[in-house]
Amino acid sequence: MAKQKEALLWSIAFPGFGQFSNGKLLKGMVLLVLEFLVNVQAHFNEIIVLSFQGEIEKAIVRADYQWLMFYPCIYLFAMWDAFKDAEGGKDSFSFLPFVSAAYFVTVGCIFSSNFRLFGVLLGPVWLPMLCLIPGLTLGIILRTIVTQRTTD
Repeated sequence: MAKQKEALLWSIAFPGFGQFSNGKLLKGMVLLVLEFLVNVQAHFNEIIVLSFQGEIEKAIVRADYQWLMFYPCIYLFAMWDAFKDAEGGKDSFSFLPFVSAAYFVTVGCIFSSNFRLFGVLLGPVWLPMLCLIPGLTLGIILRTIVTQRTTD
């Protein structure tokens, strides 16, 4: 289990690094290039800095949502793939939490420019991050239900 956790944590740090740690150099390079391309085109690092500084409106204006919406899928796919290649997630539905989280984070990204939680505009970093929690939760619940039904 240590190998799976290591690969997953490297992918959380930077998409593609988990694949590198698993010896999947070409796949890691493709994910690294995709992450870099989307990051630069979406101005993601800049909107992260602005969001952490409380400049949510500036982050919304600066974000290129056409590119930013690709980021959750690349990020969560890289995590799942690194985990799977490290011999984790051996059951048939281990991908469900990752896929569900990618959908929820993408939806959070879509609504981040105008959705307010308790009157607070969270923007393109904080709202998608918060959407990760229900996304993972729903994915784990779905995986549990589907796995139980297929083993009965």
